[in-house]
Amino acid sequence: MIDDVLKNQSKLFWVLHLGAWLAWGLIAKYAYTAATLEDVPPSYFIYVMVISAVGALITLFLRYFYRWSFTKPLWLQALAFMAGTVAGGYAWMLARTYIYSHWLGVDEKETAWMESMGEMAEVYEKVSYMSTFVVAWFVIMAWGALYFFIKYYQLYQGAQKKALKSAAMAHEAQLKMLRYQLNPHFLFNTLNAISTLVLEQATDDANRMVTRLSSFLRHSLDNDPMKLVTLDQEIRALKLYLDIEKVRFEDRLSLELDIEGEASDALIPSLLLQPLVENAIKYGIARAEDGGTLKIAARVFAGDLLIELSDDGPGVELVDGQIPGANGVGLRNTRERLEELYGNRHAFRLSNTQPHGLTINIRIPYESKSSKY
Repeated sequence: MIDDVLKNQSKLFWVLHLGAWLAWGLIAKYAYTAATLEDVPPSYFIYVMVISAVGALITLFLRYFYRWSFTKPLWLQALAFMAGTVAGGYAWMLARTYIYSHWLGVDEKETAWMESMGEMAEVYEKVSYMSTFVVAWFVIMAWGALYFFIKYYQLYQGAQKKALKSAAMAHEAQLKMLRYQLNPHFLFNTLNAISTLVLEQATDDANRMVTRLSSFLRHSLDNDPMKLVTLDQEIRALKLYLDIEKVRFEDRLSLELDIEGEASDALIPSLLLQPLVENAIKYGIARAEDGGTLKIAARVFAGDLLIELSDDGPGVELVDGQIPGANGVGLRNTRERLEELYGNRHAFRLSNTQPHGLTINIRIPYESKSSKY
């Protein structure tokens, strides 16, 4: 219920508005007791509740006046605030004075005391009116200041939410762009291979490759690029891709998996490994006369998922953990996707495999379906 009130601005206003005026009435009641050291007469208590209700009504009108001012320039808002507090304070003072004189009246002791003051009675009356106005103005001003503060805070919160939503939408669009950029890259390479098979009149191999390409693309397009998949699902998608490549490489391409326990259930971005495997085949295994082996290992350690992908191809020269002059889509997009998703909570490192080949190490925060929900 409290969450519902906090989220609903209209309900929040009424709770704060009525609560504030009720609190003022109770404070006025206890202030009377403290000043006179007497119990509050029922008539005075009713009077306090009535003028609290009148104050609530006056500030309710001010609310709509202030709401109108929020569409105007800042200087006009300040002018509206000052005019509203003065007019509201004066109206409440008149209402209090009228209700006091007609409800409670002036007792005989007060009349006798005023007559004994002579000419000073008029001065006292003016000072009394002025002090009543100052108190009324201060209360109305405090209400207005609180209203403006809460309103501006809500506007600020709304702007923050819009900015966060805009950033999230931009973040999502960036990830989708990076994710979908991989499909044309992979498709171009695969169609190139099919074209080569057709030119070599290896029609059976070309047909098998087209069939497996269809299965892989169906799986790829069925997956939301913003959705995380388990490592087990990612490996199955990877096997669909390798089925395509094996049409070309046959026994020259092999895969070794070493996935430990709970690592299979770890959530990772969909098709994270495919472009890395594609690069390993293109720049590693394809260049080796006897082909080679791809190894994928994964384990969970210290709250992180550690993935290692290595090949035993000829390898490449690395400078500070980077491939000099490399501008391929696969590595770049994988780095950018991980950066977008995990920021500084991830690691992506290249190193040389001994005696030859390339190893890619990825570290991302471990999460599974059970821990996520």
